[in-house]
Amino acid sequence: MRVRGGAGLSSVASQAALAALILWPCCVARGQAAAAQGYRIAGQVVDAESGEPVPRVTVSVLNEEDYHLMTSAVTDGEGHFAFEHLPAGKYPLTAAKRGFRTSYYDEHDDFNSAIVTGDGLETGHLVFRIEPGAVLRGVVTGDGGDAVENAQVMLFRKPSTGAPGGRMEQAGNTETDDTGAYEFAGLPPGEYLLAVKGEPWFAQHGVRMAEAGPVASPLDVAYPVTYYDSVTEEGAATPIPLTAGSREEADISLHGVPALRFTIAIAPGRRHEMPRVTLQQRVFGNAVSSETMEVGRQGNGKLDVAGIAPGNYELEFGDPPRTMTVNAASNLELDADAGTPALSVTGTLKMAGGGPVPADVSLTLSSADEQQAGIEAIARRGQFEFTAVRPGTWSLSAGGGSTGLALAVVATAVGGAAAAGDQIVVRDRPVTAVVTLSRAQVRVKGFARKDGKAAAGVMILLAPREPGAYPALARRDQSDSDGSFELRDVPAGQYTAIAIEDGWKLDWQRREVIAPYLRGGVAVKVTEQSGPVVSVPQAVPVAGR
Repeated sequence: MRVRGGAGLSSVASQAALAALILWPCCVARGQAAAAQGYRIAGQVVDAESGEPVPRVTVSVLNEEDYHLMTSAVTDGEGHFAFEHLPAGKYPLTAAKRGFRTSYYDEHDDFNSAIVTGDGLETGHLVFRIEPGAVLRGVVTGDGGDAVENAQVMLFRKPSTGAPGGRMEQAGNTETDDTGAYEFAGLPPGEYLLAVKGEPWFAQHGVRMAEAGPVASPLDVAYPVTYYDSVTEEGAATPIPLTAGSREEADISLHGVPALRFTIAIAPGRRHEMPRVTLQQRVFGNAVSSETMEVGRQGNGKLDVAGIAPGNYELEFGDPPRTMTVNAASNLELDADAGTPALSVTGTLKMAGGGPVPADVSLTLSSADEQQAGIEAIARRGQFEFTAVRPGTWSLSAGGGSTGLALAVVATAVGGAAAAGDQIVVRDRPVTAVVTLSRAQVRVKGFARKDGKAAAGVMILLAPREPGAYPALARRDQSDSDGSFELRDVPAGQYTAIAIEDGWKLDWQRREVIAPYLRGGVAVKVTEQSGPVVSVPQAVPVAGR
């Protein structure tokens, strides 16, 4: 079962007791109505590391559809909890206690196993394992040991799959307080990296004009992006291993260096304008804006970009924008006509199987390698335009706009060449595309079985048969306590349903990793005429890793 609902886990947990009181009359009435045939969910909460029971944990029962709180209870001195007189149904459970990570029952990534009640289903002896949260804290200081206030502290977690080339996941972002201190709490185990971006409080990036030209202030200094343990080269960053419940300290020292400046000549006919300038750095593959730069004019018709720390940058200049990669090791004179121009991506939408396109469709272009920021547009009457797209490979996603329909991009065609999936490649010229959408409103339901018995907590993957549609149209879920699963928002197509025990650390987005499991899967067909639910024709056998 995928985690759904707008509230985060901490919000659910922190409001559980209050909401339980508010909802108590409703829950009592519901329980009385179902008393004759109600069901019980009970078990024990234990420390995932030690196996010891955990008392005073708030365990909450949520509604399957919207994850709203139904009722909650607090574990006794031996970690036991119980809910009586529940109607037959599926119920996600959460557990929360200070010092532990708030989590769902049998949680993996964004998925969990709901508890299914009904005749013949054993739900009275659950073991709910919760993990102590790790804490990482430290102090950021500048030259002389002074605290650096309002520094941006970025926390990254290495990919759990261990796949080569896997993208670093940003696990947190915070600012230092007036003592330079920061803290990240409730972290799962893993290997982390830290990066800090700050500004000296005394920095002055302005210039004064002299006969020889602009003269920088002696306080024109900047802090380069700095990694733990106080190094400025990303490759030299020291990993920080965290185990469940560990408390680690990571202090970082920033050292000021002379700030650099870029000078960009403005065309004579456009000197009355103030061209748009953005400057970004890559920190473990994630874009970080340079908020400390200052942009101004020189009297000679040139643009002055000041307050830049040494490093590698992506500079975007003008409108329509041009982008260039800049290695800033000294002051630079840049050509406004250099770099790569952004291009337009325009096109037409059509529906798979025919039929009218919704009046307005929200579209998002996302960089396939996640190296560039996403771009949004609204398609009106089936026509769309993105006006400033950098060269690269992009994934196009669609939403129903004001209609709220679930839509999926199932194919794209550029220059008459159609391809399954959602990718659009932008090279050196504008792109015109025909994009095929499907109403992704079908739920695919089924059961996972191992040795003829229900298999709970296994990874379920619905893989499209067409290789080009992978992973765009793939859908995942986790089997519930009775082995059932439900994959939502499935567009029309041919699929294979597979179940993999302990498959959560597989790099599932790479089709070659999943390919060996497809032979043992079950074929599933979804058409534009399928009803709201398609049942997998047989139980999906569970494969081991």
